Amino acid sequence: MNVIALGAFALTFTIAYLLAPALIQRLHALKYGQLAYEDAPQTHQKKTGTPTMGGLLFLIAPIVLLAFDRSRSAVGLAVLIGGMAAIGFFDDYSSIKSGRNRGLRARTKLLASAVVAAVFLAIVGGEALSGACGTQALWSSGLYWFGQPCGLAVPLWFWWVLGILAITGSTHAVNLTDGLDGLAAGTIVPPLLVLFVFAQRFSGTMTVATLCAASLGAIGAFLIFNRYPARVFMGDTGSLALGGLLAGAAIVSGVTLLIPIIGAVFVAEALSVMIQVTSFKMTKRRVFRMSPLHHHFELGGWPETKVTRRFWTASLAVSALAIVLAFVVRVA
Repeated sequence: MNVIALGAFALTFTIAYLLAPALIQRLHALKYGQLAYEDAPQTHQKKTGTPTMGGLLFLIAPIVLLAFDRSRSAVGLAVLIGGMAAIGFFDDYSSIKSGRNRGLRARTKLLASAVVAAVFLAIVGGEALSGACGTQALWSSGLYWFGQPCGLAVPLWFWWVLGILAITGSTHAVNLTDGLDGLAAGTIVPPLLVLFVFAQRFSGTMTVATLCAASLGAIGAFLIFNRYPARVFMGDTGSLALGGLLAGAAIVSGVTLLIPIIGAVFVAEALSVMIQVTSFKMTKRRVFRMSPLHHHFELGGWPETKVTRRFWTASLAVSALAIVLAFVVRVA
């Protein structure tokens, strides 16, 4: 780990850890507490009242990044994370004020996320150019296959479309995963470690390496207060920000195609919802006991902590697979 990345990690961890108690106390005072969904497992009803919007702590990471790096990529990533957090904050606030756990409509969040994604791509596009004029990279040319540069350049319009889909898909997949104490925050740690390794060893994108290190520091501090039994939840404020971070860091590193692998747990959570909804509409039957997928295992008798640990392990396994594949490509 380079000195800047190490410093970013230590700084964000320290700041987030010191600010967390005051933030939790303030959220309590404002009565910004989580409202358990009516159709959630009954064991979740006891979570009602636990402060939410703890994901505000994740905003420390892009702020620290900008203290070290003022490149277009750094600014773009900060805008992406901050924009997604703002959408999530408004959703959390609306949900709390409604008193019925009803925030923004799904289509509204999706559209707003797409707009933020487009702004991000417009900012970083100039630094993401690879190959011939008018093309962008989906796979880093910093990797090698049989000694030759391995890259995949595509038309600019396709890069834009895939980028917006990757960002909106990632943000809402992480959002769906945030349903158990420590689940989303712990699950995203291995993918960020992978992106850190890619940025340091392959793509040479120190902006992403610094951001990933800073984010891991903030997430690590947050997990101290979010692990079971959670004293604070990240809310949509945090889950949308983390989803944007995951996709944005991959895009800037030139490894957009890696997102479905390192984010396989998030993909599975999103797919479980899509399959459940489609099946029920078409056949009036449910494939899972409840979706997203983590609730299926809960209703199957697994304790919440067991589900969380297994999902963390799965995330670590697919992330390790991505690293192995990368090194195989590198040395082949």
